[in-house]
Order: sequence, then structure tokens, then C-alpha cells
Amino acid sequence: MRTSPLVTLAITLLLSLVGCAPDADTSASDPSQSGTAQPETIALFNGTDIDDWIVKIRGHELGDNYANTFRVEDGLLKIRYDGYGGTLNEQFGHLYYKTPFSHYRLVVEYRFVGDWLADTPDWARRNNGVMFHTQDPATLGINQDFPISVEAQLLGGLSDGNARSTANLCTPGTDVVMNGQLETRHCIESSSATYDGDQWVRVELEVLGDSLITHIVEGDTVLQYQKPAMGSGTINGFDPAMFRPGEPVASGFIAVQAEGHPTDFRRIELTPLK
Repeated sequence: MRTSPLVTLAITLLLSLVGCAPDADTSASDPSQSGTAQPETIALFNGTDIDDWIVKIRGHELGDNYANTFRVEDGLLKIRYDGYGGTLNEQFGHLYYKTPFSHYRLVVEYRFVGDWLADTPDWARRNNGVMFHTQDPATLGINQDFPISVEAQLLGGLSDGNARSTANLCTPGTDVVMNGQLETRHCIESSSATYDGDQWVRVELEVLGDSLITHIVEGDTVLQYQKPAMGSGTINGFDPAMFRPGEPVASGFIAVQAEGHPTDFRRIELTPLK
């Protein structure tokens, strides 16, 4: 069939317009094209070793992993006291990740196992903790018991029928603001359930510098507070030059504790937040 010149011209113009049309928007399916790509999660504990971590145990030099307290076995970070001769002697330990952070979401999965040492304080039974916004471990006194920091206290139930929450707040050398009021109590309980026995428990911390901090247990928000700053005491053996009351605490190192009860960690991972 013969086509008229006017029809040919119309088809040519239509094809030229289609050719100039913008490409389809693929940003919805490709975050890398949208400028909103999700930050990469960092496995602080890699399941193999603790080469990226720094040990400090009270009464021992920085880097001395006394009695192999912190070890990796079966893909787990284990805290053990089989080399202590049966007594803790207040040799509280901390294992610090090598890099400080400020804004992030931290996930830990832990469980308590076995029995505590005979002289473990009552408060330290089935007790561990994630310390964050801590001072540089290189600034710790050799006999300092706990770092200036904020702590998400991890507690296990004592199987005695009594409630014992986990992901509580403790404040060694710090204070926070809660419900608009300055809090100087050393430890404040969360609203979590009690976890008896050797079960795994998942705790998440959403830390926004010296702004809002949220504790989450098994998906439920159990505690929130704001404005951590150096403040109350409850630590011993520190260098006075490191303690500056009233100074905001907006970043720092992350550490797990060794307070006398064997503990396993199978996951410690961090996602940076803007």
C-alpha cells in the first residue's frame, strides 16, 4: 500500500520523540542509583579470631589476655575462667573493638553458660555487658575496674521465679537524661522479660551519638534515654585527667565484659547510621 508524504512525515516525527524520551527510572529497584544505598554491616566479631580487639583485664597490662579469658572456639566468642585458679579476685576484664563509633545500630546475641567463680560478687552472677562510648582503652589505669562509658547490662535469670530484666542501663562514670530528667542512678532496669537458663538472647542498641539511645530485646523496645555525659562515680583506679564531669559523651569504643560468669557471644555486628 502506498503511503502519502504527510503520513510519512508524521511517523518520522513520532519516532524522533520516542527516541528522545528519558530512560525508565531504575532507582526504585537499584539503591546504588538512588543515593540511598544502605550502609554495610560490619561483623565486629568475625567468628574466627579476636585480632581486631584489644584486651584489658584489671591488674594486667593492656593487651594481656590473662589466662586466655577471651577466646574463640566453635565459632563463638567465649569468656572463660578455667585458668583463674577458682577465684576471680576482682580481675574484671573488657574486650574492646579497635575502632570507635558514634552513630550505629549494634546487634549482639549472647548466652550464659556454666557456673560463676566462688568469689564472684552477687551482682555479677549471670551478668555481662556491652560497654559503648567508652574511653580509649589505652587511657585505662592498670587497676581501673571499669571504663568511663555507658553500659547495656546483660543479665540472665537465676531460675528462682523472680524477674530479672536484661538490656538494663548502667552508667560507670556517666549520667544520662531520661524523661527529661537527669539520671544519676548507677543502674536502671529495662522493661524486658526474664531469660533463664542457657538460651540465646538478641539485644540491639540504636546509638545516635549523644542524642537518643534505644535498647531493644528480641524486637521489643525496652529502654530509651538521651544526652550521655561524664558524671557520677562508680569506677575506681582511673586517671583523673580522663574524667571531665559534664562533658558530653558522643562517641567511643565498644567492649564486652568479663565479670565472673562464663558467657558466649555468637554475633556482634554493627551497622553505621548517619
